[in-house]
Amino acid sequence: MRRRSPAILVTAVLFTVAACGPPSPTGAAEPGAATSATASSPYGFAPAEQKDGKLVVWVDSTRLDAAKAYQAAHPGAQLDIVTYDGNANGSNTLKTKVQLFNRAGEGWPDVVFTTDNNTASWASQGDDAFVAPLDKGLIDQGTLDGFAKGALDVCTVDGTVYCLRNDLAQVVLWYNKKLFDEFGYQVPKTWEEYQALGEKVAAEHPGYLVGTAGDAWTPEIYLWGAQCPANQVTAAKAITVKATDAACVRAAKLIDKLVANKTMSLLPLFGPDFAKNQGGKVLMLPGPAWYGGAVFQGTLKTPKGELAVGDALHWADQSPPVTGNVGGGAWWVSRHSARLEAAKDFVTWVTTADAYQVDKSPGYPAHAGAAAKWIARQQESGYYAGDIAAPITAAAGQVWPGWGSPEFSQEAVWAKTVIPAQTAGKTVESLLADWQIAIEQQAQVFGYQVSK
Repeated sequence: MRRRSPAILVTAVLFTVAACGPPSPTGAAEPGAATSATASSPYGFAPAEQKDGKLVVWVDSTRLDAAKAYQAAHPGAQLDIVTYDGNANGSNTLKTKVQLFNRAGEGWPDVVFTTDNNTASWASQGDDAFVAPLDKGLIDQGTLDGFAKGALDVCTVDGTVYCLRNDLAQVVLWYNKKLFDEFGYQVPKTWEEYQALGEKVAAEHPGYLVGTAGDAWTPEIYLWGAQCPANQVTAAKAITVKATDAACVRAAKLIDKLVANKTMSLLPLFGPDFAKNQGGKVLMLPGPAWYGGAVFQGTLKTPKGELAVGDALHWADQSPPVTGNVGGGAWWVSRHSARLEAAKDFVTWVTTADAYQVDKSPGYPAHAGAAAKWIARQQESGYYAGDIAAPITAAAGQVWPGWGSPEFSQEAVWAKTVIPAQTAGKTVESLLADWQIAIEQQAQVFGYQVSK
């Protein structure tokens, strides 16, 4: 689940327990010995000198429970847990801090959680690369194989995996079954049916909502799912941007139509006004898997037995059908860590262990085994109306791989370029060319070769 929080770095709580595994005998490599040290390393890179000490773990406030759960399960480990904003909303907090640590030659955390999946795009590159490769010996292949199909693609650069995904955020259709039954509506299966129902709702039940378009992740729901080629990362420093493509245009027209008839809100979903003024009028919302807990149970306080989940919407001519993705965080290990075995144990446990992923995680686990148990637990809670396992599980394998994870935040670009103009009355369709230019300019700032 994605958590929006201010960009603040603060030390949270220090937990003291025994180191998780013996220190590696591998010493730090001198620059001239990098090649031989890498070749002989069990980790696939030249590690720092390994020694005892506290494992420094950075988490956002939501994932603090993961660190606490690990501590409870490993009462002998030494953890220094620090909370920070998790890179939410494209804050680049981690990158800024890593640049400072690189200049100082010290201070790097051993393990980091990020709410975005962009870190590999910058932190795996260059002579001062920060994140460690995980599939060169550090993480067991059996563990890597246990993640859902495509889950690790977003943090794979040139064939090397650099993260373990914490949770997936596949987009599905959330809807109020009580209202659907009352109004006599059929749950849409395609975006065409969704738009048609939105037009019907506007005429028959004005004031009720079928979606929202006031948040920075709006393109990840509607344009990603439309296979809009505005964000195709083709290499470590190459991106293709075609924001005015026909696939983008039809998604934009859908948004514009429903905004115009007032069945799609422009209020931020987590803002102070949405729940107060419109929360009781939500008929359905396309959105990620974490909407069930964070939005409907948390923000909107939807009563038990009303919320249901439909299949991920797709355009009728898509074969196979695809969907978008909003967030889904990741765990990273620093190649500067002097406690790599402890780091390995920590990231493996928090992404696969039932004690966190099944019992406490607010989002759909990226690890397939944990995901099956997590969704069963949600179903057994009695909160949801009908089956939620089939549509959410199916959508996990339908996320379109053509939307990349560049070094910069696409959400930040959308928030700066589209949202203010849309709020002022412009259509998304009319803003696609501006969005194209804004993405190109941001990509060039970060040194990307842009194709269009």
